[in-house]
Amino acid sequence: MAITVTPIAGALGAEISGFDVRDPAPGMPEVFDALHEHGVIFVRGAQLSEEEQLELGRHFGEPSLFPTARIFGMTEPATTEITDSAESPPRADYWHTDVTWTATPPAYALLQSTITCERGGDTLWASGGAIYDALSPAMQAWLCTLTVRHDNESFIRGVLDKMGEEQAVEYDLVERLQVEYPPVDHPLIRTHPVTGRRTVYWGGRFMKHIVELAPSESAAVMAMLADMLDDPRFHVRWRWTEGDLAIWDEAQTMHRSAGDHAGQLRSVRRIEIDGGRPFFDAAILPAAAAG
Repeated sequence: MAITVTPIAGALGAEISGFDVRDPAPGMPEVFDALHEHGVIFVRGAQLSEEEQLELGRHFGEPSLFPTARIFGMTEPATTEITDSAESPPRADYWHTDVTWTATPPAYALLQSTITCERGGDTLWASGGAIYDALSPAMQAWLCTLTVRHDNESFIRGVLDKMGEEQAVEYDLVERLQVEYPPVDHPLIRTHPVTGRRTVYWGGRFMKHIVELAPSESAAVMAMLADMLDDPRFHVRWRWTEGDLAIWDEAQTMHRSAGDHAGQLRSVRRIEIDGGRPFFDAAILPAAAAG
């Protein structure tokens, strides 16, 4: 069956059909093209097992070993189950790109719904490329000169809230995360490693400040971009049904989990794919970028 790509929003997002998620190799060239063009793609009712999800992920690259999993002694990549409930309320309702507090954040992510809630619980993605394109040429040129410091302070606070301090102390988790993953600087505008497109690179709470600016200036620039991020013309929103799969390009999108399902049970299973160091290359002109 031929792969069909159906865009579902103006700035990004497409649903694909005809793609065999259990025998993906023949369709991967078309899937990569769709992913890089649309930023995030959706497969309805994929219903992958954990191993099947990992195996599909290997066709996108090397599945990542998450930093906390490595600290806990794991040596092989595994899926991560993210479960919200009345006892563990949702904490991802803010725009971010995953794990930007590491030097080499993920390239892609694959997220499957395993338990859907009766009401709410959608996930939203935003296009960093569309936001960049909406800026004036003068603002684009200036932002391309800036870098942002990212750290894991907010991640550590979230881990402590989720797992409790006792287990964290047992593994020296906080100290090891601080020592092994020190603050890192990434470009505010990054060059997409495949298409060359320029895109806003947004780590959300992992972003501390713009390195080249005074604190008040940094806050003003980040507030401006945060306002743009909240503009629905840059968004796509997915209403989950059980077994749906989302695959997104971490180099050009931001995402958030709508927190409107608080108090209900909701679970998703994620894997991430290893990426390289984010970079900006002024020699790659936007007119030459694909997608």
